[in-house]
Amino acid sequence: MRLHGAGAAGAINVRYARKGKYVRVNRLTRRIGAVVLTGGLVMVGAAPAQAAAPTNDTFGGAISIGTLPFTTTLDTTEATTDADDANANEICGAPATDASVWYSTTPSVDGGLLVDVSESSYSAGVLVVIGTPGAFEIIACGPVRIAFPVTAGITYYLLMIDDQLDGGGNGGTLVLTVDEAPPPPTLAATVDPTAGFDPKTGSATVHGTITCTGVVDFAFVDVELHQKVGRGEVVGVGSMEVTCDEKTRPWSVEIFPFFGTKFSGGKGASLTFAVACGPFDCAIDFQEHPVQLSRRG
Repeated sequence: MRLHGAGAAGAINVRYARKGKYVRVNRLTRRIGAVVLTGGLVMVGAAPAQAAAPTNDTFGGAISIGTLPFTTTLDTTEATTDADDANANEICGAPATDASVWYSTTPSVDGGLLVDVSESSYSAGVLVVIGTPGAFEIIACGPVRIAFPVTAGITYYLLMIDDQLDGGGNGGTLVLTVDEAPPPPTLAATVDPTAGFDPKTGSATVHGTITCTGVVDFAFVDVELHQKVGRGEVVGVGSMEVTCDEKTRPWSVEIFPFFGTKFSGGKGASLTFAVACGPFDCAIDFQEHPVQLSRRG
């Protein structure tokens, strides 16, 4: 079983979050300059020439992206933010949209795109919208790197921002890469027919192997174990993160009961979900097997 695009739980999160938590920060007040009045005289010093804002500082100046992969660098220290940025951010919820610049792309085929600003010199984020100012529809957003599904012929507008998660400054050197999203990971899991139990704690340990390849952001194994004991039933769950590196690796999950008393020797049934998620798609391998529990299993 494989989850695609928005159908993958949490694969595309239109809320702006870091490490699973919503972040709020205070913007820094920036003084652009000062005019000193002394005795009614205006004292004006020689001011350095101000750098111009980037040409794509506003939605109307969005730079069109052509052939992929597309990579560019841009000085955004003089970029600003405006009402269009706020409109794009209404659903996303990024803590700030400072030093924003716009790009656009119109894919010729259905698929997925990966947008990466991780090499920028400041805390950069990405918002993706379709539509027009005042009526934007958010497609995806987040810090550092996002991936999202695309439909041929639709124009997607990419808003690069300084989200202020680093606590200050206005932009810096934006390093932007846009490319086709990588293919989904491949995943295969096994579950051993024997499992162990600890008579003191009542926990059980189920194990097996996992093999996954491709571009993987995270992978894990979830196990739900059922065992009939007398007229009742013991049920427990456990989970562990796993490594995806094209090698077949063992996994072992300790399961503590949340229903019933303790696991013991005898037959049980395991429901095992192995999940590997890349920036765009997740792969899932579901296994349902009988297991034999013993003290040394």
